[in-house]
Amino acid sequence: MIIELLAGAADAAPQTSFGFWEAMEQGGFVAWSILSVMVIMSVGSFYILFTKLFEQQKVMNQYKGVKSNFWRANTLDEGAKKLEKNSAWRQLVDDAVKARDSHHKMGDTLEAHDWLHGSLARSEATINAKLAGGLPFLATVGATAPFVGLLGTVIGIYRALINIGAAGSASIDKVAGPVGEALIMTAIGLLVAVPAVFAYNWLQSRNRRIAEHMSGFTTDLLANISSDGKIRPAAMTATSTQQAGKVAAKPATGTATGAIKK
Repeated sequence: MIIELLAGAADAAPQTSFGFWEAMEQGGFVAWSILSVMVIMSVGSFYILFTKLFEQQKVMNQYKGVKSNFWRANTLDEGAKKLEKNSAWRQLVDDAVKARDSHHKMGDTLEAHDWLHGSLARSEATINAKLAGGLPFLATVGATAPFVGLLGTVIGIYRALINIGAAGSASIDKVAGPVGEALIMTAIGLLVAVPAVFAYNWLQSRNRRIAEHMSGFTTDLLANISSDGKIRPAAMTATSTQQAGKVAAKPATGTATGAIKK
């Protein structure tokens, strides 16, 4: 009989559910506003990550064509036609050709060289700035998202303290909601910040690699223009590279035979 009464009392006790949506509903307008800001940060970070990754990969793939085809042309104008239009490498070549066509107006040879070098450096800086677009947003998200989540944490703890003071006791039903909201905000802030920081560092390292390739390419362009086309880097395709490796690895049979005869 006593067991049945206790079971009935347990069934009649109010059931309080604790979860993400319940905690957010208890947080009200402030909690939803902070969550909305962090969702915008996260979506923007992943958008920049994928768009910049696609843009960088496209530039890197185009560089393979520069190494294999461009320097095989007889002139810069002919080589420019082998590059994709509106590409970073085509822009460098076009700017180099424009600088070449106008540098003869400089009376001094040193001034002409400085004009060429400055024109190519300006073109290279423009491309690097375009590749770096959006990365400041990633850095901002990585630096501020934890503090935005911390703001939600502070507000949740503050609400928990108010509920304790109003109720006069620290019962679990008065504290669990605000504290749960506070912990959720902290976790969301970290989940938004960590991918943004990783994406920023990764994209920055890829941009540095592209900048190194462009710096070498502009140096070759400057040398080619200054020498009237006499200086150009050796262009080797994958097939010719393999053939050169086979020739280098092939034993000198004639020399060996001669040594044996001696």
